[in-house]
Amino acid sequence: MTVVVGAYEAMPYLIRCLESVEAQTIGADRIEIVAVDDGSTDGTGEYLEEFAARSKVPTRVVRQKNSGGPSGPRNVGIGLARGRYVFFLDADDYFGDEALERMVAMADRAGTDVVLGKVVGVNRGAPQSMWGATKERVDVYNSKVIYTLSAQKLFRRELLERLSLRFDENLRTGEDALFTMEAYLRGAGVSVISNYVCYYLVGRDDGKHVTKSGTYEWRFDSMRAMMSLIHRIEPAGPKRDFLMVRPFTVGMLQQFGPIVLKDSEEVRRHKMELVAPLMGTYWNDGVARLIKVSERLRLACVAQGRMDLLIEVVRYVRAKTVPDVVRSRNGDTLYLAYPHFRDASAGLADSNYEVTVPDWHDGKRIEQPKAAARRASLSRRVARRMRRDVRRWKKRLTVE
Repeated sequence: MTVVVGAYEAMPYLIRCLESVEAQTIGADRIEIVAVDDGSTDGTGEYLEEFAARSKVPTRVVRQKNSGGPSGPRNVGIGLARGRYVFFLDADDYFGDEALERMVAMADRAGTDVVLGKVVGVNRGAPQSMWGATKERVDVYNSKVIYTLSAQKLFRRELLERLSLRFDENLRTGEDALFTMEAYLRGAGVSVISNYVCYYLVGRDDGKHVTKSGTYEWRFDSMRAMMSLIHRIEPAGPKRDFLMVRPFTVGMLQQFGPIVLKDSEEVRRHKMELVAPLMGTYWNDGVARLIKVSERLRLACVAQGRMDLLIEVVRYVRAKTVPDVVRSRNGDTLYLAYPHFRDASAGLADSNYEVTVPDWHDGKRIEQPKAAARRASLSRRVARRMRRDVRRWKKRLTVE
């Protein structure tokens, strides 16, 4: 298999990164490294060449002018890769010793094209919601895996070549999310390894990390590309709506959260200009009903181009004000009375305030009465079945 290492100003983190490849239990004879020095000036390129000369792991080093981002080096790596699988290892990060052995075995056993190995952060945060259980095959449309779209995963090279899948070098941020989402949707399945830490995501002491930089225009470019990809690949319906929640909640909400209170009037106007075509094309009731009220309401204000209403809602949420819970006349629908609830002059429909997915209110989980009743009924049926099975088991023991 091929480990692609794109490196820019990566010293001294690169040392541990490459040591972790050498330490892989899968064995040096089953790995190759393609390392691309992207115009470093801190000795990164020299260290890569020194490593290649002495390591038992076959290593090819490419030294090039700085490309301005990780996409170029990764694409060079794909082009030179010869392994059945490709893993994109950032030069700041490192593997758990059994990472590649476990991921390759999983892909071979399950026949999947993408394998996610558990990630933990070192001096930084890391995604957590998708590591609940190890699964040979997950349902992308009913899973948390869409909330980890970084490139640090095992990809079957045949998939990358069949789709001519490469990182978009025109995007300044979010290029890995676009690449990974397409692999999820067009590949032969996704596996998850949760019972072993495969990847250590390192926060640099100098604070130099690509995800911490960039302008809001870059973020909108990334959102636009992701929404367009989902719209192109997935037909209209519940599956597309589920996928579309991701760019609306991881991306757009960050641009229309507390940051708008600090934005200048010019930036606010520009953001509204950038977001208008996205809301007009991709925002719909199916997507909205999959999002919690406080977040949906902000997006509804954005959809209407009402920065004034948005600012009120953001201030209300930031102050941790607890909205009233309002029941419909027949009692089967709950609403959270955030600002401008049933205020005709605001033009915000009641549906924007309706609890449509499990939500939080004053520290407690709430959901619609009918949904809660169905959940309670299911729990009671499961409990009855378990008690019945225990009685039968005890009866068999007595007979024997």
